[in-house]
Amino acid sequence: MVFTGEGPVLEGSLVRLEPLTHRHAEDLAAAAEEERSSYGFTWVPTAAEIGRYIDEQLARAAAGRLVPYAQVSLRTGRAVGATAFWDPRPWPGEDRLFAVEVGFTWLAASAQGTGVNTETKYLLFRHAFEEWQVSRVDLKTDARNERSRAAIASTGARFEGVLRNWSKSWAPGEDGRLRDSAMFSITADEWPECRKLLEGKVERARARGGAQGPAHAQVHVHSNEVRSAG
Repeated sequence: MVFTGEGPVLEGSLVRLEPLTHRHAEDLAAAAEEERSSYGFTWVPTAAEIGRYIDEQLARAAAGRLVPYAQVSLRTGRAVGATAFWDPRPWPGEDRLFAVEVGFTWLAASAQGTGVNTETKYLLFRHAFEEWQVSRVDLKTDARNERSRAAIASTGARFEGVLRNWSKSWAPGEDGRLRDSAMFSITADEWPECRKLLEGKVERARARGGAQGPAHAQVHVHSNEVRSAG
């Protein structure tokens, strides 16, 4: 099971998720060079690394394991971060998904706390549950990253526990080491309640002036929509 094609554009009232390409490099380089203190447990490329970062994400996409996006602020028209669907998991013997992860997410310091991250999660979750009809969306982070854990929990995702030595550490100075990962999820049964929660958060952010645009998020799906294939 792999993803084929590039992801659909998903547009809300604060952010537009565009398939990641090198045309986003200049904006992402500027975003990555803002204040970086919140990136202690997450690898965020420097300006000099952006080209290689995009190449690596596109290589993962070509292998069918990742659907990478740039997060474009509707207020400024500039890319302010990145995110992705990844780790698609199919029903045994079928070409449809039962689960997918949302991850590889980072956001410029100036865009944090503006509602962009909240609406990004909303758009990705909605596409996963309502278009792909998955039964589960996963999220995970370094177990030490209290800021990230709080942000994930604020989306309505439920904490499931910590898996020890689950994946490589992205913390500075920890090359070659493994990290414990805090695991979260939302299930299809939980999605309606989670959707209401996120829609309320986005509406409040919009009312505070977080973006210019329509009051209610709309999803614009281009003809090159991501599909799952065996």
